[in-house]
Amino acid sequence: MDSVTWLRPEYRGREAELINLAAAADLVGVSRSTVSNWAKRHPDFPKVALLTGIGKRRNKYVPKDEFLIWARAQLDKKRSDRRPGPRRPSAVLLSDQLAHHQRQIARLSELEVRQATALKKTRAALHKHRAALQQAGERLTAEITAVHNIERTTPTAKDMS
Repeated sequence: MDSVTWLRPEYRGREAELINLAAAADLVGVSRSTVSNWAKRHPDFPKVALLTGIGKRRNKYVPKDEFLIWARAQLDKKRSDRRPGPRRPSAVLLSDQLAHHQRQIARLSELEVRQATALKKTRAALHKHRAALQQAGERLTAEITAVHNIERTTPTAKDMS
């Protein structure tokens, strides 16, 4: 079931004037993440008129004309005008990368331990069920053999006459 939420009801019935953010990115030749960042970082970004979908699969629609005017102004700015503040020093960037990799190693190491424990339990259960299967097969074979032996040793009505 799709959910539809109108944030700007004046566009109800004028859906052709709206564009979703992914299509808007394609229209002006930037990545989807660029448009997403613009929407998050710039208070003057065109306001969302329509939301469709549920949860993470939500699509945002803005008025196409407003978006084109805003995006053109953004793309026409000089690169230095677009960058907010000075660049971070490379030592800071490398330090952040180091911290990120250390966190990932800690997270993945803990995940490895949990998965090794789960694998050990799975192997034990597999061994137990293979042994039970072997025993069940042996009991069935013994039962079938016993039935055949009884049939061979029991005289039939034909043999009695």
